Amino acid sequence: MTQTRVTVLRGRGVALTPLEADDAEVLHGWRADPVAAHEIGIWPRPLSWLRDRVERDIDTNDRDDFLVLLPDGTPIGHIALFDQDIADGTAEVYLLLDPAHRGRGHAADALDTLTDLAFGDLPLHRLQAVTHTTNTPALATLTASGFTHEGIRRSACLHRGTRHDVAVLSLLRPEWEALDRPRAWDH
Repeated sequence: MTQTRVTVLRGRGVALTPLEADDAEVLHGWRADPVAAHEIGIWPRPLSWLRDRVERDIDTNDRDDFLVLLPDGTPIGHIALFDQDIADGTAEVYLLLDPAHRGRGHAADALDTLTDLAFGDLPLHRLQAVTHTTNTPALATLTASGFTHEGIRRSACLHRGTRHDVAVLSLLRPEWEALDRPRAWDH
């Protein structure tokens, strides 16, 4: 991780760089966090499985995965646009932060930077995010970044034998355009 990474965009305090196969190890550690496993609905898998998945996803045209970096190059998260449908102009957002870096505003910074990429450089019109209804930090971050709560998919997620409701939020291009904040290319 000490190599210099290509920066796609810079936020206020983070940068996004394309995910590489060698990043699987750091992702593996973050995915093992029980809070992330519950709130995002992921679970630890073998490192070899994750490495294969990252390598496969790098070559997929319907997703863009990025490592979130601090200014000193420290990786603190994984953010992605996935299920991209260029014809319809839609994609879903995914974000996972290192537990040691949560609660410091990095999630909102990374999300704002990703939405700037989606609407400023890609022909997307609608972004969607889905999370457990009990994931208060994620819901607050999404709302602060301009996402609108659309509804709840009841009992849509099974985690450790318990059904969970998930919230569906979205951000449309005109709503992003109306946001009164600096864009990533202004940093």
